Amino acid sequence: MAGGRLRLGVNIDHVATVRNARGSAWPDPLRAAILAETAGADGITAHLREDRRHIRDADMEALAAGIGIPLNFECAATEEMQAILLRLKPHAACLVPERREERTTEGGLDVAGDESRLAAYIAPLREAGIRVSMFIGHAPAQIEASARIGAAVVELHTGHYSDLHAEGRQDEAEAELAALRKGAALAQSLGLEVHAGHGLTYDNVAPVAAFPEVMELNIGHFLIGEAIYRGLGPAIEEMRRRMDEARGIR
Repeated sequence: MAGGRLRLGVNIDHVATVRNARGSAWPDPLRAAILAETAGADGITAHLREDRRHIRDADMEALAAGIGIPLNFECAATEEMQAILLRLKPHAACLVPERREERTTEGGLDVAGDESRLAAYIAPLREAGIRVSMFIGHAPAQIEASARIGAAVVELHTGHYSDLHAEGRQDEAEAELAALRKGAALAQSLGLEVHAGHGLTYDNVAPVAAFPEVMELNIGHFLIGEAIYRGLGPAIEEMRRRMDEARGIR
């Protein structure tokens, strides 16, 4: 039984990737964020990486000041990022693992293996009114550790499910989907708000969107790519339609 309306967070990182490829000021991530807001996005996600490969500090400042919907600031749990978060005070901070050589975020954060440090790290963020999210896999130990340290949200990494689906490995994809659903139920039972994201497309989003425990999906790379063909607004509207359909909303 699907839950209520599912929120859609649109990640605009790769608008900045295109901009940076030419070293110019265009296309502007803030303009994309405003277009996404107009098209029905419920929030904007942007990842300020240590190497600044796409989103830059000035982009985060512009987004914090220029959009009317919540800003979800993705970053690694470093002292540098903590200082920026406390200065900008976005609606939410999603802590992710980060390695310089990776193309995109690979796997979830090891909260259970770094529990004491992360508990101390997020304490001032919580005091500043920032909703802290942990980007994790579906392992119960990671979910339980996220609850213990005081995170408000867990975002379940759907990348493995998405890869299995794309490769046509349906039995394995179904097993991964079942594990994600079990993880979502556990997180909700512990008082955590549940989000999900990574690798979601029109073709694979419906089963995840149908999880009643999930309150928000964060989708970026696919939507920015699809915008080449149909425009950013229509690309978001179609994703919104598919998410609503999966929740039984007409």
